[in-house]
Amino acid sequence: MAPVIKPEARRLAVAQILKKHIAHYQKQYPLWWEHRKIVYDLLNCRTEYLGGHIDRCNQCGAMRIAYHSCRNRHCPTCQHMPRERWLEQRKREILSTDYFHVVFTLPHALNAVILNNKKVMFTILFKAASQTLLTFGDNALGGKLGFIATLHTWDQKLNAHFHLHCLVAGGAVSPDGSCWIPCKGNYLFNERALSLVFRGKFMDLMKIACQRERIKLTGDQYRQLKARLYDKPWIIDVREPVKQPEHVLEYLARYTHRVAIANSRIKALGDGMVTFTFKNRKKKQTESLTITAVEFIRRFLLHSLPKRFVRIRHYGFLANRNRSANLTAIRQLMGLSEPPDKTVAPVEVMMQQLTGIDITVCPCCKKGKMQLFRQIPKGLARPPNPLAYAAA
Repeated sequence: MAPVIKPEARRLAVAQILKKHIAHYQKQYPLWWEHRKIVYDLLNCRTEYLGGHIDRCNQCGAMRIAYHSCRNRHCPTCQHMPRERWLEQRKREILSTDYFHVVFTLPHALNAVILNNKKVMFTILFKAASQTLLTFGDNALGGKLGFIATLHTWDQKLNAHFHLHCLVAGGAVSPDGSCWIPCKGNYLFNERALSLVFRGKFMDLMKIACQRERIKLTGDQYRQLKARLYDKPWIIDVREPVKQPEHVLEYLARYTHRVAIANSRIKALGDGMVTFTFKNRKKKQTESLTITAVEFIRRFLLHSLPKRFVRIRHYGFLANRNRSANLTAIRQLMGLSEPPDKTVAPVEVMMQQLTGIDITVCPCCKKGKMQLFRQIPKGLARPPNPLAYAAA
């Protein structure tokens, strides 16, 4: 009888914590609609309820069962292949120049306002940061910058920490498009000057949102908050440039398609407690933190994004509308040849490139090829209902 290869049992993951403790969480906190969707998807991810397919070896007849992923952008299990596909698409957009990493961080005094007005406040963050960089590109370099901005909402301990990672090409296109203006050495812009302009633009946009009642703050509340926000300088970090173009995508991969915590950081679950690792940047070492499972779920769900909100955005000459034409013109100015067109590789090819494993080869006989034998329809199994879990 031919062997049947079933999916591996789940390693310790966010989904297991949700399955065991979502009922306990619901006793202390409401489960909002957007949170229900995340919980539901993570519990179903790569289970028989979502369906899948059966592959069969054309030599020994061994069968392999694979279930579909949930594809929820908050799921730690589902981000690897979307990230690789996205990065593959970006390869043609990398220029032969330095790239600067700029981080715009919002003060923690804004956390409560952001958590209650996520879509509006995140939009303001993107707009203020992009306007700041484009303004400095015009004034300091005399042209239009190009950059990618990615939203992160967490720190290493899963607390709210709202910041924007921007990867900025080290140069600008002149207004008439006749020349490429490179940055000088390792210098992009002054951090202090960036901070002042960014704060001013952010506060102006936030004031307009309050006046239009898109943010629910009274006049007194806004004035008190404004005083606190102007009391301390805002943090803008311009890091050392990435000098080799071939390393830019590897660098970018650290920040795109990330979720609040990777499953690999979760080390223990038991007695209602969760232990996970985090990087202590001050001590430059990895440490462990143990909190209750309910608190872990609360922190994890803090980082849910509004429906259809785009967390990776392109600006300047990398803006979506004219990106291809702009890049073609810049390469001509830089004396570079156009990169060859390349379609995104199939999953099996990408897996072999990433892991060195050919997933089409039979894991039993090592000779035959695994071929699609049968589709498993969605919904044959009963789905988990997060609302039906009873406290243990």
